[in-house]
Amino acid sequence: MRHSRRTTLTTDDVDEALKLRNVEPVYGFASGGPLRFRRAIGYRDLFYLDDKDVEFKDVIEAPLPRAPLDTSIVCHWLAIEGVQPVIPENAPVQAIAAPSNGTNNEQKDGLPVEIKLPVKHILSRELQLYFDKITELAVSRSDSVLFKQALVSLATDSGLHPLVPYFTYFVADEVSRGLNNYSLLFALMRVVWNLLQNPHIQIEPYLHQLMPSVVTCLVAKRLGNRLADNHWELRDFTAKLVAAICKRYGHVYNTLQTRLTKTLLNALLDPKRALTQHYGAVQGLAALGPNVVRLLLLPNLGPYLSLLEPEMLLEKQKNEVKRHEAWRVYGALLQAAGQCIYDRLKIFPPLSSLPARSVWKTNGIVATLSNKRKTSMDLEEQPPLKKIATDGPVDAVSTSSMPTPMEEDATAATPLDNSDADHPSPSSVQIPPDSGSESRSKRDKGDSQAQKLSAILPQVWKDDLNSGKLLVSLFELFGEGILSFIPAPEMSLFL
Repeated sequence: MRHSRRTTLTTDDVDEALKLRNVEPVYGFASGGPLRFRRAIGYRDLFYLDDKDVEFKDVIEAPLPRAPLDTSIVCHWLAIEGVQPVIPENAPVQAIAAPSNGTNNEQKDGLPVEIKLPVKHILSRELQLYFDKITELAVSRSDSVLFKQALVSLATDSGLHPLVPYFTYFVADEVSRGLNNYSLLFALMRVVWNLLQNPHIQIEPYLHQLMPSVVTCLVAKRLGNRLADNHWELRDFTAKLVAAICKRYGHVYNTLQTRLTKTLLNALLDPKRALTQHYGAVQGLAALGPNVVRLLLLPNLGPYLSLLEPEMLLEKQKNEVKRHEAWRVYGALLQAAGQCIYDRLKIFPPLSSLPARSVWKTNGIVATLSNKRKTSMDLEEQPPLKKIATDGPVDAVSTSSMPTPMEEDATAATPLDNSDADHPSPSSVQIPPDSGSESRSKRDKGDSQAQKLSAILPQVWKDDLNSGKLLVSLFELFGEGILSFIPAPEMSLFL
C-alpha cells in the first residue's frame, strides 16, 4: 500500500506482500466484478452488500477453470535463406494459401489459430503508368531525349520509393535475359545510377538484389552482340557505379566491399576467364581506390603481366581481337598502377622553401647571420636620416646607430623590407617590458614545432623510401609509360 502511495489497504496488498515474503498465499475466492450495494429498509443513509447465497453442492460440482498461461517469449525461424521451416510455430503453406477473406481460424492442438494473409502491395494508377513508361523507354528508346528526362526524374522525384522493388526486379530480370543487348544494359545501369542519386529513396534493402546484376555488367564474358558495341565504356561506367555503391553503403553493409573485391580478384586471377572479364575486374578494383590497388592488384602485377605479354605480341597472337583485348587490359593496369603511385606521392606535404629572413633557433642561440647581411644591405640603401611624423615635436631618427643586444634580438625577429620605408626602423622602436616573455613564448613554440617536425620526418622518409621502391618496380614492369603519372616535383626528387 505504501509502495503504491495509497492510504487504503486492500486484499490484493496482502496477497502481494505475502508473495514478496515467499509466504504461502491466502486461499479463497475473489470477485472481479463491481460491488453491489443495497439500501437498508427503513434507513435513508444505510447501505449493505448484497451477497448471494452460494450452495456448496454447486461449488463442488462446478468444473475447474482453465489455468492461465504464463507470459513468455519464444524465438523461432520464420525463414532460412528464403525457405520457411516446417515447425509448429509457423503456419503451414496450405493455410496461408487458403481462403481470401483475410483471416482463417483453424484448430491447432485444440486451440484456435488466427492466420493473417500477406498484404497485397497496391500501387496508385499514376505510379503504375510512370513505371510502365520508364521501362518502355529503357527497353526500346534509350537514346531518346525523353529517356534522359526520365533519368533526371528518377534522380530527383520524392514519391518513387514504392516503385523501388519493381525497378529492382525489372533490372535483374532484363540483365539476365538481355546480355546480348548492349543499349539495354547501358540503359539499365543508368537507371540504377540515377536511383542511387535520389536522396528520397532508401535502396539499402534491395542492394542484395541489385548487386548481382551490376557485377554481371562489369565482369561478364560478353556484353552485346555486335563488334561495334562499345562494351568497354559500359564496363567503365559500371565500375564507377560499383565504387559509388561501396562508398555510400559500405558503412551499412560492412562485408559489401570485402565480398566485391574477393569476386573481382578471383575473376582477375583466373586464367580461364576471358580478357574482357579481366578488364572489368581491373577497372572495378581501380575504381575502389588506390589502397585496394596497392594491396590487391600490385602484388599480382608481375606474374599477370608475364602471362599477358604473349597475348599482346603479333608474333604469338594472330587474332587481332584478342590482341586488342590484351592491350586494353594492359592499359587498364597501367592506369590503375599510375593512379596508385600518383596518390602515393601526393600524400607527402610539399616542403615549401623557408623565407630568407627566417630565424632558426638552436639551444636558445639565435642564428642571425643571413638576417644581419640583409639588414646591413637594407640599411645601406636607406637615407641616413628618417623623420617620423607624430603628434609631438619632430625628432630625427638615426638609422646608422648600432643597436643594443636586446634591440638586435628584435631586429633579428622582425624582418626588414624596403617597402616599409615609411615605418620606423627596429632600432627606434621602444621595447615594452614584457617583450622578453613574448620572445620566450615564441622560442618555446618554435622548439615544439621543431620537435613535431623531427618526429614526423622519420615516418615521411620511410614512406618516401617505400614509394621510391614502388616506383622502381613499376618502372621495371611498364617502362617509361609509368613516368607520365608522376608530378614534376616528385620526379625531380627521385631523379
